[in-house]
Amino acid sequence: MEGEERKIYDVIIIGGGPAGLTAGLYTARSRLKTLLIEIGLLGGQMTTTEVIENYPGFPQGITGDELSRLMEEQAKRFGLEAVSQEAVEVKIDGDRKVIQANGTTYHCKALIICTGNEWRKLGVPGEKEFTGKGVSYCATCDGAFFQDSQIVVVGGGDSALTEALYLTKFAKELTIIHRRDALRGTKIYQERVFENPKIKLLWNSVVQEIKGDSVVRSVVVKNVKTGEISDLPIEGVFLFVGLLPRTQFLKELIHLDEAGYIITDENGETSVKGIFAAGDCRKKLLRQVATAIGDGATAAFAAEKYLQEG
Repeated sequence: MEGEERKIYDVIIIGGGPAGLTAGLYTARSRLKTLLIEIGLLGGQMTTTEVIENYPGFPQGITGDELSRLMEEQAKRFGLEAVSQEAVEVKIDGDRKVIQANGTTYHCKALIICTGNEWRKLGVPGEKEFTGKGVSYCATCDGAFFQDSQIVVVGGGDSALTEALYLTKFAKELTIIHRRDALRGTKIYQERVFENPKIKLLWNSVVQEIKGDSVVRSVVVKNVKTGEISDLPIEGVFLFVGLLPRTQFLKELIHLDEAGYIITDENGETSVKGIFAAGDCRKKLLRQVATAIGDGATAAFAAEKYLQEG
């Protein structure tokens, strides 16, 4: 059938962040019929990053939104197709991979998984109820709603620090709550945090509950060393306590590590022939735009070799 034929591709890429867009650029340039499936905005987490300072070639940095747009434009120029759907299941049918996405069935010979990460939930009372009502996981998305407010940022890594610095554009006062007595983030971000007069730090502390009425009004904080519990009046809670790979739908299909990251060889090939992984969903040392792009290029080239040999 003609309609079904259009759903058969040489390569399908699931996930449209920097790894997926790079993989799509490479396979499309190699004249392989390629489809990219992404439920959100192309660019992934880049689109919610205010400035990317460490991507080579942009000495003054570049906004995540602009870098996403440029990557998308470049990949599509070479013929990459993209659909806005969520891939919910992958099955193997001989040497074909069958992907179910929002009621549509796609077939391909080579599959590249680039699904990235999502923010880990804190898992405390009030978090779910107040998401979108004072609880947020994205400073660039929601920061402007907290003009002249008192807010907290939970976490101590790069994301927590860079997002906290961005939020000082809006907030009257910001408190970083961290469970340890030292930050984990890159030294340059730590320096900027310590120098910012709007930022206070609450060490050795964890959030136990988020309270409010129609919106967030306070957080219950426990000092892990003294056991002391206090109620901190605030209007916004931004949570950056780690990431989880978006790989749940692949659990029975390919080998994952204990945290859910996809195990691959150096070429991005998974435990199943013809299925590759790239970017932040892959078990690796460093998760950055630069490494995601390298992964995407490698996985695309490996997929092309696989198709040639098949």
